Amino acid sequence: MNGAKKSHIVYRANLNFDVVKRYLKRLNAAGLINFPSFNGRIFKTTSKGKEYINQYENLNAYIPR
Repeated sequence: MNGAKKSHIVYRANLNFDVVKRYLKRLNAAGLINFPSFNGRIFKTTSKGKEYINQYENLNAYIPR
């Protein structure tokens, strides 16, 4: 993944900026994302975050629809 700006995340998640800001802080504190660009505007999923997504998708496959 190449990362995403906060505005793109807000649009895709259909959430407001304040909510996304709180979520991004939590995800960053948990080591699931980081923002390595020089100005911290591009958010990227870490390897720990990718592993979390994989495990979530595996567990979600067992939930009946």
